[in-house]
Amino acid sequence: MKTPTARIPKRVISAFVKTIADYNLINEGDRVLLGLSGGKDSLTLAHLLLRASRRAPFKFEFLAATIDYGMGEDLSRVAAHCAEYGIPYHIEKTDIFKDAPNHIREGSSFCSYFSRMRRGALYSLAKRTGHETLALAHHLDDAAESFFMSLFYGGKMRSMPPVYRASDHNIKVIRPLIKVRESQLAECAKENGFPTVGDENCPAFQMNVKMPYARSETKAWLKELESKKAGLFNQFRHAFETLDAKSFADLRYI
Repeated sequence: MKTPTARIPKRVISAFVKTIADYNLINEGDRVLLGLSGGKDSLTLAHLLLRASRRAPFKFEFLAATIDYGMGEDLSRVAAHCAEYGIPYHIEKTDIFKDAPNHIREGSSFCSYFSRMRRGALYSLAKRTGHETLALAHHLDDAAESFFMSLFYGGKMRSMPPVYRASDHNIKVIRPLIKVRESQLAECAKENGFPTVGDENCPAFQMNVKMPYARSETKAWLKELESKKAGLFNQFRHAFETLDAKSFADLRYI
């Protein structure tokens, strides 16, 4: 039986390929570990990496990996989907959920905790399996939301770079979807019938904690702003690529 192929919009493929080339994200002989949550973004990235591994003018390997928090989450549909399409897949078992109550301080962000633990588990897995690059499925909407969250809640102007090195782990972290809109990824997942994992695998829904509001409020604010200004996210994309650091009051750039 012939292995099926996902239908990915040309605009998404073009943005993915351009980002890879512009920032030199993947090269000959690289071994890439993809953090696969099972959501629309990471599943689409898995299919893009699969396509690239077969068609790129250079050879590289990739492995999609899901971090199992140890709370009984069902990953069978994601595993079956990867097997059906020929996506190399691994489930990394952890005790993150069981250990959480002993490590999350009162009043601190449980989202930040689980994000750090998940990222740490991916770093450890990458080092153990010889993958020097970690691919994450953050997109343009994530970058814009993070910028304004950092500005409004943290008093800093920072966002999500397409590539950086996690120096503590000597891992190259890449974001090949950073120029792609979330809506494009959602449409791609819907058109292909991807078995996306939703909030049912979010640790927050199994803990008696207050849901975070900063990202959801920022997302809603940007949605309203975009409804009044066409092309808003194209402006964000251009602005993130043309930073004028000397126009601010940071002494390091004056």
